Amino acid sequence: MKTLKCDVCEVTAKGETFEAWMKALMPHYMKAHADVMNDPSKTKEDQQKWVVDNKARFDAA
Repeated sequence: MKTLKCDVCEVTAKGETFEAWMKALMPHYMKAHADVMNDPSKTKEDQQKWVVDNKARFDAA
């Protein structure tokens, strides 16, 4: 089980896999960082980059 901080703030989430960690982080992200989630300037590529970057963080932990 890995514990990683949110990429925006100090809140942590735990998961056995990256997918489980991302699922555990999602409720926090949707509530605390709704502005990021709903930013109309973000593209599909931005979303894909977020996944790649955070998977790398998870794998390195």
